[in-house]
Amino acid sequence: MAGGNGIKERTVRKVSRRLLPFLFILYVVAFLDRVNFGYAALDMNSALGISAELFGLLSGIFFIGYLLFEVPANMILQRIGARVWISRIILSWGIVVIITAAATSASELFVFRFLLGVAEAGFFPGIILYITCWFRREDLARTVALFMTALAVSNIIGAPVSTWILDNIHWFGIAGWRWLFVLEGLPALVLGVVTWFWLTNRPEEAAWLEPEERDWLSREIQNEAALQEEKHLGFRTVIRDPRVWHLGIVYCLMTIGLYGLGFWMPRIIRSLNPSFSNVEIGLVMMVPFIVALLAMLVWSTHSDRTGERIWHTGLPPFIGGIALVIAGLARDPLTAFLMLVIATAGIYCFFGPFWTIPAMFLADAGASVGFAVINSIGNLGGFVGPSLFGVVAQVSGSVSASLVAIGGCLILCGILATGARRYRPT
Repeated sequence: MAGGNGIKERTVRKVSRRLLPFLFILYVVAFLDRVNFGYAALDMNSALGISAELFGLLSGIFFIGYLLFEVPANMILQRIGARVWISRIILSWGIVVIITAAATSASELFVFRFLLGVAEAGFFPGIILYITCWFRREDLARTVALFMTALAVSNIIGAPVSTWILDNIHWFGIAGWRWLFVLEGLPALVLGVVTWFWLTNRPEEAAWLEPEERDWLSREIQNEAALQEEKHLGFRTVIRDPRVWHLGIVYCLMTIGLYGLGFWMPRIIRSLNPSFSNVEIGLVMMVPFIVALLAMLVWSTHSDRTGERIWHTGLPPFIGGIALVIAGLARDPLTAFLMLVIATAGIYCFFGPFWTIPAMFLADAGASVGFAVINSIGNLGGFVGPSLFGVVAQVSGSVSASLVAIGGCLILCGILATGARRYRPT
């Protein structure tokens, strides 16, 4: 039998290779199906007569459906297991994305976007909870960051692919933006079926691990849970915990920036150079997300190496917010674009360190509720961000003031995140 270090290295390697690539692919598809609405808007808005203010509302209404059903969805996942419930979620959102292609008015888009939020509710916090069942605390920031690089990769892939579909796919006389929803919704249907066969709920059920590896990993995860200060927390206890609400507000301010910038990025790039074609916009958009991908990997690895979480969480959005303010005030398109790159990197560097903080004080049953509550509060920002951006752009007549407003939210996020320094494990 191998020594402790041998089992550790072998088991972590097996788990990482088995789970992370697949979870990564799931999140790439999930995020692309969530934000491809922004790419479709390059042609869809004029086709359906959608104003900037209305587009912001339609982008954000997804998160109201998500918010209303997220906590119960995550509680169901805790009861019946990740394999079954995540499969259901993926199949549901794939169907809704595809039928969105049939929309003929803003009111129909409103309904479909709301239903997409309902269908996807519970996916992200469920995956984060699932990761905490398989990875020790010392590996969490890098693990979560590797998973969440899917946010950047979905844009790196989605930007050129989505804009290419807009310009080149018009089969049977159907507009490219409608084909975008159909073609990008199909992978979810396939992955929903594959998930059923691929995921294992917990380490003790993993037939693909050796018995000694299963025992070691199960024991490590259970021992870490035993050291945390609160166990078996109920729903009422969790929602009364000020730490959960504080982190929810921090996450809300972050998602204002993430989705305010994310949904509007194609139109921001077009405002910097109105002569760009859709495909050229997609190619330019790859740059900030490639930089963000590299930055978040380096940043989360440094957080794990040092064990420091709070400043690694708060500093990136603070810097990103300042960059967005400068981008909004800049007169030179190149300067504005460089600031957008820095802001995007700042947003994405936040996630890996942030999602290790709730694990400091939430465990077992309380974790499923706590992650869902934090994510639900946070996802209000997904409604506020695009809507705020749209309203400010409509009133001011440009995206510059919107960038300043979103930047202010990110600066506040960075400041409030440092308040989590008192949340230490016992």
